[in-house]
Amino acid sequence: MPAIILLTILIPNVVYAAGGNIDTGDTAFILFASALVMVMTPGLAFFYGGMVSRKNVISIMMQSIMIIAIVSLQWVLFGFSLSFSGDIGHIIGNLKWIGLSNIGSGPDGAYSSTIPLMAFMVYQLMFAIITPALITGAFAERMKFGAFLVFVLLWTTLVYDPLAHWVWGNGGWLKELGALDFAGGTVVHISSGVSGLVAAIMLGKRKNMRMMPHHMPMVILGTSILWFGWFGFNAGSALSASGLAVNAFVVTNTAAAAAAIGWVLIEWKINGKPTLLGAASGAVAGLVAITPASGYVTAVSAIMIGLLSGMICYFSVNYIKHKFGYDDSLDAFGIHGVGGTWGAFATGLFASKAVNPAGANGLFYGNFNQVIIQIISIAATYIFAGLMSFIILKFISLFTDLRVSEEEEEAGLDISQHGEEAYKIGFNIVDFNQM
Repeated sequence: MPAIILLTILIPNVVYAAGGNIDTGDTAFILFASALVMVMTPGLAFFYGGMVSRKNVISIMMQSIMIIAIVSLQWVLFGFSLSFSGDIGHIIGNLKWIGLSNIGSGPDGAYSSTIPLMAFMVYQLMFAIITPALITGAFAERMKFGAFLVFVLLWTTLVYDPLAHWVWGNGGWLKELGALDFAGGTVVHISSGVSGLVAAIMLGKRKNMRMMPHHMPMVILGTSILWFGWFGFNAGSALSASGLAVNAFVVTNTAAAAAAIGWVLIEWKINGKPTLLGAASGAVAGLVAITPASGYVTAVSAIMIGLLSGMICYFSVNYIKHKFGYDDSLDAFGIHGVGGTWGAFATGLFASKAVNPAGANGLFYGNFNQVIIQIISIAATYIFAGLMSFIILKFISLFTDLRVSEEEEEAGLDISQHGEEAYKIGFNIVDFNQM
């Protein structure tokens, strides 16, 4: 890392403008969308923070905050360049934009015809930040902080950057194949979900897997921030203040609403009671599923995608996880991996060129081939993210334990890893019914 920093200092930062004229409206829109996506990671910290036990709140929130810091530097130094500059074998970019060299104030015809390339860079940064943050839900309450830091840096470089190039980078092999992923079904959600599953299995189960969410108001606050930020996540991926962005905004909200209803209805039917956690989980599942499809489908299609996502993810979280016995603590795989898989597949069913002429028609509009392409992109993401995550964790384990000791886990990671507590000892929530 020090060598890379020194190299970027020595490389002149050439400023130039090419590829089009700046549209101030589009630029303002993308900067606002970038801010919306950025706030999703603190929102995720609240979402996950409310779901863990009270002795692990600081730990899970600290992970999200440190990911913002680590990935922000990684992206500026070399991550953006590896993802989007040039192309090497349709697998990875080159180092033309290392340290943001050769990136100026103007647009770039390849990615940003009406906004500065730097604005495109910072927008994509926010995607790179939240993706590894999603993984933390799978190994919550048991990973050593030092091992976590190394994992984030290696995973972002060796998994996220290549996947971003495959799907969104010019020359990437999945982009060349015709895979549709408007805002990150494969790059963000499947990759994080599958990687989280691998990490959960490798670290093993928590000693106490029966802990319930310690603070549901935090969960709902986090859900609300995520839902709000997701409009920047999906609508912003149009890269312009356009009709396509409006469509992505509408279908995002529609799918989330349908998924919340789907989850609650099936939970109510099976368990006899609808829960607030179920409604929140369903909404997030719908947001996940619509992400790859948001720039290609109609609002009615979004209802179907969302409704089925809520139901599918409900069964994944409540049955499949227990059947196979893995400890995906906060259901990173059950919602992001499974929801992302359904969303990427559903894009191949519901996509319509009437919504986005630059996309493709799906099966229901006469193009069966798009389903095959989507399946290939899903399978490639599963294999690559799963295998690389396994290798990265094995490598880290050669130098340090991945998991805290039993004593540290029992004490809680807040105290054992950070020396802090979310709540003072002896703090009790006031029961107003007894006052």
